[in-house]
Amino acid sequence: MNATFDFDATVVGAGAVGLACGRALAKRGLTVLVLEAEIAIGQGVSSRNSEVIHGGLYYPTGSLKAKFCVEGRRALYDFLSSRKIDHWKCGKLVVATEQAEVARIEAIFEQATTNGVEGLEHLTGGQARALEPELNAHAAILSPESGLFDSHGYMLALQGEIEDAGGSVVLSTPFERAEPLPGGGFRITAGGEGGAVLTSRLLATAPGLSSQSVAAAIDGYPAIDIPMGHLGKGIYFRLTGPAPFNRLIYPPPIAGALGTHYRKDLGGQGVFGPDLAYVETEDYSVDPAKAEEFAHYIRRFWPGVTVGRLTPDYAGIRPKLHGPGEPQPDFQLHGREHHGIDGLMALFGIESPGLTSSLAIGEAVAEALSKA
Repeated sequence: MNATFDFDATVVGAGAVGLACGRALAKRGLTVLVLEAEIAIGQGVSSRNSEVIHGGLYYPTGSLKAKFCVEGRRALYDFLSSRKIDHWKCGKLVVATEQAEVARIEAIFEQATTNGVEGLEHLTGGQARALEPELNAHAAILSPESGLFDSHGYMLALQGEIEDAGGSVVLSTPFERAEPLPGGGFRITAGGEGGAVLTSRLLATAPGLSSQSVAAAIDGYPAIDIPMGHLGKGIYFRLTGPAPFNRLIYPPPIAGALGTHYRKDLGGQGVFGPDLAYVETEDYSVDPAKAEEFAHYIRRFWPGVTVGRLTPDYAGIRPKLHGPGEPQPDFQLHGREHHGIDGLMALFGIESPGLTSSLAIGEAVAEALSKA
């Protein structure tokens, strides 16, 4: 390490992506500090999702989402297996519940094939019902590489590898500001009880919902390079009683998201969600009255659902870069070519499939910064 800096690299945010960035930097022999405002790792976007390992089906050709999802998924299964972290490659059915939806799932099949997703199969309605007898399906696509995992166990493993390499993950220590230094590097001010001023040669920001405010707190960061953020809330309902399906069940995507889907979680319970509603504040409440709306949607692919079996569970907020009715943009990884600041990578809009993509995103960030 250059003796003029306290750390080689500092990462803002100890969610899955921030920790993956920290691990990738530490693997390159750098001394790493990860700053987290909350009292524990993974308390934001990373803890309020479906814990789905996405195959990489939906994302536009050549996009970062397509690239990182497929690369990240392959790396993630290897990581989970080698470290004995709970996961289940259960597979996924993307279901057309009527003839009018068949063209949509065919388009998904073609996109997934272009994206390099392995093992995809076309299924008739009868073949889909042979796999999942309670399913209403006119036709379906089987994605055998999709699955579920213990995201908290995963993040603890990432933290452990950072610390084993001599790095630190510091909790209850919010990032407050950073000043680029003459000749390179940053002076970083962190708050909280363990607040301090420190120097770091490199800086990566991956704070999820706070991405815009963190970027704005870096001196000299051009406001024009900070994309507008939106809060996309999604709620989940848990199913009481037996789980109807083993595989993930996804209808065709809705505008701006993948839509309300089904999973049998690692504990064996059925869970439905998330929907999508744009909100102005971080509100994690779940309105029990929405059970009827959920049931109406779910009946398209599972006619056997009853409202009485749906119990309000939890909500997540996603850091979206698009508002209602706007096209869904790609992940944004902003380096010097965007903001003009050496040694800085700022991440925006890392929502689904960010968790699946996290190891690939971390490697991309570390690779870019290692050239700084």
